[in-house]
Amino acid sequence: MPHATLERRHDPAYRLNAFEHLLGAAALARHGERIALICGDQSITYTALAEAARRASAALFAEGVRPGDRVLLLMRDSAEMAAAWLGTVRLGAVAVALNTKLSEAEYRHILHDSAAKLAIIEDVFALARPDLTRELAEERRLLVSGSDGLGIPRWQDALARAGDVPPFAAQPDSPAFLLYSSGTTGRPKGMVHRHASIQLAGAAFPLLGIGVGDTVFTTSKVFFAYGLEHGLLAPLGCGASTILSAEWPTAKTVTETVERHAPQALFSVPTIYRRLLAEEPWHLGSFRSVRRFVSAGEHLSRQLVDQWRASTGAELLNLYGMSETFCAALLTPPGTSDGSRTGRPLEGVQLRVEASPAEEANDAQGVLWIKHPAQVEGYLNLPERTAEQFREGWFCTRDVFGRDPEGHYVYRGRADDFVKIAGQWVQPAELEEAVAGLPEVAEAACVALPDSDGLDRLALFVSARGDAASALSAACAACEKALPRHKRPKWMRVVEQLPRTATGKVQRFKLRELLQSELSGKR
Repeated sequence: MPHATLERRHDPAYRLNAFEHLLGAAALARHGERIALICGDQSITYTALAEAARRASAALFAEGVRPGDRVLLLMRDSAEMAAAWLGTVRLGAVAVALNTKLSEAEYRHILHDSAAKLAIIEDVFALARPDLTRELAEERRLLVSGSDGLGIPRWQDALARAGDVPPFAAQPDSPAFLLYSSGTTGRPKGMVHRHASIQLAGAAFPLLGIGVGDTVFTTSKVFFAYGLEHGLLAPLGCGASTILSAEWPTAKTVTETVERHAPQALFSVPTIYRRLLAEEPWHLGSFRSVRRFVSAGEHLSRQLVDQWRASTGAELLNLYGMSETFCAALLTPPGTSDGSRTGRPLEGVQLRVEASPAEEANDAQGVLWIKHPAQVEGYLNLPERTAEQFREGWFCTRDVFGRDPEGHYVYRGRADDFVKIAGQWVQPAELEEAVAGLPEVAEAACVALPDSDGLDRLALFVSARGDAASALSAACAACEKALPRHKRPKWMRVVEQLPRTATGKVQRFKLRELLQSELSGKR
């Protein structure tokens, strides 16, 4: 249980490999014959997954991997990927699951930054990055999963030759896995998490009523902290089944998965929930059987919560966390969702709020600092950035929060997003809120940039559900109705779709560049 792990984290006599916590003898005695993973037509029991992970450990050991070494995994979500990740942890090495949509420059940065001993790359990605694949093969740091036509040693052959190795005698603070940020503010940052962090996964599950025998579907991929915790480790830790999908989620594939497997809980992001609501109403019929809907990764609007309740009859609950803490930190308690609340802290999480740039406008809000039991100590190879955001066990999220009358934390935006317009602080998210939920508007993003006089002004970009002119007109009318004059956008544009990073976050700098290019041509 999480509280036991909290108490024993710093006991030097306490040793328990996190793999044993999830798939060791005691865990298999409880859940061995239950279904652990559902991957398309394939169902894998806890016992079968444990055996596959043990084989992966032995294969890695035979390839020269030792405790503390970093192993890169560039693979789609599958039973094979899960077994390789878990087998790496079992061996005492450090698993590094990679975003499958990164650029080659980002992969090279991570390869160097992590000092990886070995990379396991699925054939489709090896073929897509021939230069990087060739270099890794020449350095004997690569195994390819899948096709045997590349002339490179295969992961499947290494598994077939594998014998057995015992699990590493890990302590709670032994490194277990590395997460890399999405790189929205620069190159991806590495964060080394411990074995104890794995044992802390799933603090939200008891509050959500998720437990033994339930089926969980998380649309976020396992290389995300959100997907890793709620789509793999937390379900395994409590005896639930989890659905893994190799492909990136769409409204169609999410609907088909819910229809086919009837999960008790769906963990997704606002973008996916919006896309589902854009479908014909009858498409959402199967979602009425889902007990819990959870949203994280992006700002969740009141309009989206209201629309989801109207369409499915269910609450959409907010979950807040980050790669630095790995495990979630805040959850909207069931029965309290109103669309504005982010929630209350989960077990073991400490919070404090410090003055923000907007304190002149509202002294009840500020930048959130967090102390989480699963928190990293800093960023890999980035001492200056670590010193900025990690202080005496606390981490600065750079997110601005307030509190509502009932004591729930409420997200207000990013501290570095606040902009002063006509002498008053404005959060661009307020403009996005104003048009969220309009039937003509699919998505919206607001950015600040200087006008011809050098004064900061706001630009609102929307993507249309149908006719662009109708979307623009509806957005203009909504801003006029909902916002005071100083908060209304100076520029409003319709784009085919919002530019996003590989992790799905809006690339606001590209929107600024788009408008700057347009305006410079008119001057």
